[in-house]
Amino acid sequence: MSRIENFKKALDEKRAVKIIAGIDNFDAENVKKVVAAASNSGASAIDICANPDIILMVRNMTDIPIFVSSIDPEELVHAVAMGADAIELGNFDALYKKGISFSASQVLNLAKRTKKLCPNTYICVTIPGELEITEQINLARELESIGIDLIQTEGHFSNEMPSNGVRGLVERAELTISNTIELSRNIELPIMTATGINTTTASLAFAAGASAIGCGSCINKLDSEISMIAVAKSLVEIAEKNAQYTVELV
Repeated sequence: MSRIENFKKALDEKRAVKIIAGIDNFDAENVKKVVAAASNSGASAIDICANPDIILMVRNMTDIPIFVSSIDPEELVHAVAMGADAIELGNFDALYKKGISFSASQVLNLAKRTKKLCPNTYICVTIPGELEITEQINLARELESIGIDLIQTEGHFSNEMPSNGVRGLVERAELTISNTIELSRNIELPIMTATGINTTTASLAFAAGASAIGCGSCINKLDSEISMIAVAKSLVEIAEKNAQYTVELV
């Protein structure tokens, strides 16, 4: 079974965990630690930036599926040639900090170009969390119609200080989880929930209808590789429990 087929199997079983190094993370040492955490925890995939040196480094480190994220279709084509198993148009959340935003039509046009350039590659597209929910649903339906394989939801970037404790963690994930609920009711494509997903909120994402979770800052912001592995393992355990629960319901 190919690497991407392994990921798709985890997706079908609603237990996929993608560990996100970051679309703007070019720190090779940090990326190495994140990849090690993903590999040693049994995560379903790793998501990295489109930097050629980073892609080659990661490809030589692990056999788990590699997602490469960018907003440039040409960069994504190059990533496939260098060994990416899947490509992702996004993650936009990291770019909001730079004042960059995307309309539904811009995302759709980028997705169409990416699909044209990489017709046989597994493609994920992030739905901008800042769009109104009706726009998100319409965009998701358009993406489904052109053959995109996976939708990723997100929340929104905010400079406001979050609340303390669990309340702050839930507040951070609230929008992306609500977007997951709305989209899961309106499209057939599998959904990956990202932004603010961690060991506290991961089960909420699956309960909302996600087939996968994308987890970044709860891992890539940690100081030690041991801590990264511990958190990644906890996330994988949560996903495995969701898969078992789903099977029991059937």
